Amino acid sequence: MARPVAADHDHKRRAILKAAAKLFASLGFDRASMSEIALACGVSKALLYHYYASKDQLLFDIIRAHLDDLVAAIEAVPADLPPRERLAVMIDALLEEYRHADEEHQIQISDMKRLPAERKAELVERERVLVRNFSMVLAALEPALATRRDLLTPLTMNLFGMMNWKFMWFRENGPVSHAAFSELVTRSIEAAASVLAAEVTGPATLAKR
Repeated sequence: MARPVAADHDHKRRAILKAAAKLFASLGFDRASMSEIALACGVSKALLYHYYASKDQLLFDIIRAHLDDLVAAIEAVPADLPPRERLAVMIDALLEEYRHADEEHQIQISDMKRLPAERKAELVERERVLVRNFSMVLAALEPALATRRDLLTPLTMNLFGMMNWKFMWFRENGPVSHAAFSELVTRSIEAAASVLAAEVTGPATLAKR
């Protein structure tokens, strides 16, 4: 008979992932040992192994849980919002998730490559879900770009470039607030989308704008 799952299993698992993420981000994935992870989590090594048999499993679950949170945040945005409003809300939702996950995001960027190919592929597909969601709303914002993958894809990746590196420089008590940065990203990508769409539809459209 299978061993029953404790009522607080998911809570403990998420606490382990958070503590391990902080350790990997500060010490480095290669240098962090399972003993150090157990100490950082405030649990015994035996209990840690009950949840995770290896650092690779920990790394995979840290990134997967992070990406799942990101996907859930943007997919919770109502699909019936006007494209401009939906884009702004999606950007704000993603940046809000990043706000509390600097370590997880750093690990996603720097350490996902360490995973076996099949595990990495699963995470890459989650990343693609994020990209597709933003690509679709940008296409809805500027329909002229919908069939121009050569423009829409770089535009979408430029948006992620603005958002993904926020953890490197942003400080909660710094000169730029979270809300101000979110608005700046939204305005910047809207402006870029508008210019690209005008180039597709012709100079007359650009002049009108």
